[in-house]
Amino acid sequence: MRHVIGIDLGGTKTAGGIVDAGGNVVFSFAVPTPSQSGADEVLETAARLTRSLLEEAGLRGLAVEGLGIGAAGVIDSVRGVVTSATDAILGWAGTELTAELTARTGLPAAALNDVHAHALGESWLGAGAGVPSVLFIGMGTGVGGSYVLDGRPIEGASFTAGHVGHLASPFAYEAAEPLPCSCGAAGHVEAIASGPGIFALYTRLGGTTALDTREVYRLAADGDPVAAEALRRGAEAAGSAVGGLANVLDPAVVVVGGGLAFAGPLWWDAMERTARGELLRPLIDLPIVPARLGETAAIRGAARRALSLIPVSEGSHA
Repeated sequence: MRHVIGIDLGGTKTAGGIVDAGGNVVFSFAVPTPSQSGADEVLETAARLTRSLLEEAGLRGLAVEGLGIGAAGVIDSVRGVVTSATDAILGWAGTELTAELTARTGLPAAALNDVHAHALGESWLGAGAGVPSVLFIGMGTGVGGSYVLDGRPIEGASFTAGHVGHLASPFAYEAAEPLPCSCGAAGHVEAIASGPGIFALYTRLGGTTALDTREVYRLAADGDPVAAEALRRGAEAAGSAVGGLANVLDPAVVVVGGGLAFAGPLWWDAMERTARGELLRPLIDLPIVPARLGETAAIRGAARRALSLIPVSEGSHA
């Protein structure tokens, strides 16, 4: 059976695993991403992780054929280059991701954006398995998405597709003024529906007890009216975006992942209720379901991209 390595390279941690052709993660581990130490150190961290996985594969007698990377930023998956990125990883824009990691590990490499990798994993083996079209929405520190059609994420003409968080949202206004967004614009769904957006709203409403979004949810569950209001608005903003996108794309299933998707029923129920209120009549029975693969989704998705693009005969390491 074929084996590749899948890497999930984010601003906080870099996780990787040996993945077989059936999508089983044979072995995996993670290390912190040195995101503020520059692109070279981030690349070397990913390379060291890959070399450690290669060593483990050798001990298990497994031949590794290639490397798939799901990475933060806008990724030109044809050239394997980071074309645009935020300061979540310092100096990340312009990084020649696949060429650098091939040079450092000896493995042929393929790359795509990390949210597309999550979506690809879920459409292959998770909550979207077995259906032709999956709309994936990731709700957490940021808001991202991907539309997977016939097993391939739609990346767009400039590989920028999927920036769900930067849709205009009627929820992202206060006193008729748009809320500032992380992208530098204003009035976008991420400004109100992301974890930081919910926490910022809680603070603006006068909340002082919670120190982060998880505590906002806990307080809301305990009946705190300020926390409940902040959570409700964030969840409804998310649901409005989900429903609107479903009307545009007509997917077979909507899969919602990220930390907020698993916060509990207070968030999920408000999100789903609002999403269903937006749906056109033919979509009334559209499944809206939580992601299933957890932290392995992007590893599996990156591995899937490597398995589909790297020829069997190309570079094999035992």
